[in-house]
Amino acid sequence: MFAVVQSGGKQYRVAEGDVIRVERWDSAPGSTVCLDQVLMLGGSGATRVGAPLVDGADVLAQVVEQTRGPKLIVFKKKRRQNYRRKKGHRQDLTVLRIASIRPQGGPMPEPQAETMEPAAEIVAESPDGVETGMAADLEAEMTEPVTSVEASTAGTKKESEHNGA
Repeated sequence: MFAVVQSGGKQYRVAEGDVIRVERWDSAPGSTVCLDQVLMLGGSGATRVGAPLVDGADVLAQVVEQTRGPKLIVFKKKRRQNYRRKKGHRQDLTVLRIASIRPQGGPMPEPQAETMEPAAEIVAESPDGVETGMAADLEAEMTEPVTSVEASTAGTKKESEHNGA
């Protein structure tokens, strides 16, 4: 089965398992998105053409990655005017893998829960046997004496001396 879907003002012919690049969607890699602008369904059985959309049909896709397209050069020139402008452009793209084509639609599937383990504190041991890590660095910063502003600017000229006043 295949479907013709519209995304970002462009039309794509997709089947299950296809990988397409569409204009940027605000979705994290690994999330599931629903393409609900289905213009046509075909393949197995009768072909359904929408007017303009097929009622109730949608396509589920998984976001593979967020990427950018190739660099396009925009060059403007006006002859005999010494006017030349060169500018580059890269389009932001989202790579989608088509998971399923649903002719009747339905509810979105439940997102898979991702468990995040807390990062362990990195502790390194120096050659003299003293443990150093993030906590040790913070303690060292707290115990260092704070220098006063007056002492750090004692050798500099004042603004009035620069102005000749």
